[in-house]
Amino acid sequence: MEKQKNKYKILIIDDEPQIRRLLRITLEANNYRVFEEATAKDGQISITMNFPDVVLLDIGLPDRDGLTLLKQLRDWSTVPILVLTVHDDELMKIEALDNGADDYITKPFNTGELLARIRVAIRHSHKIDESPVFSSGPLWLDMNNRIVRIDGEEVKLTLTEYNLLTLMVRNAGKVLTHSYISREVWGNPYADNAQALRVHIAQLRKKIERNPSVPELLITEPGVGYRLKVTGDI
Repeated sequence: MEKQKNKYKILIIDDEPQIRRLLRITLEANNYRVFEEATAKDGQISITMNFPDVVLLDIGLPDRDGLTLLKQLRDWSTVPILVLTVHDDELMKIEALDNGADDYITKPFNTGELLARIRVAIRHSHKIDESPVFSSGPLWLDMNNRIVRIDGEEVKLTLTEYNLLTLMVRNAGKVLTHSYISREVWGNPYADNAQALRVHIAQLRKKIERNPSVPELLITEPGVGYRLKVTGDI
């Protein structure tokens, strides 16, 4: 059977022609439809005209800061936005994620990683009816009946551990910042005691990871937060 053409559209907003060219070649080789713009203004117009499935947004744009554009887009659009940055700056990554970015990618980037992050973003945005059952690797979770199994064996979680796990599951594949997790689980940023969050994550890993010292599910994004790895993603 002939391979079906990919229906998904990617918008690149980046002022570097060589980066746009590399991204276009990579994406079109994987059957994505590609649109590209060099400024924040033109990128914003393209979103309203082309309805992309994912936006790749550079932070350093000539007419407007990429983070400012991100905040403005989040006022009216839920399109997945992957931030591109040359700065491996933890504070910038946290600011981008807290202001609505779905993920971030540091330049220069690995094309395999980029494609995997795009697939995760598309899957997450196209979840219309969230299934109460989730599985990834050894993890199986039934949210209706609050049952958690690892390699088929049921495990018991505390309320906080369960709330942490379900939050990660509902955002599987996305990076969640420390402040976002704390706000969702405890109702406040919990920023004055980040160690408490690390303790709860460590306890949860002991129950859901085959080897807690080398986690394969609950992945640390250093200085930023955590990501629940989905089977088939990197």
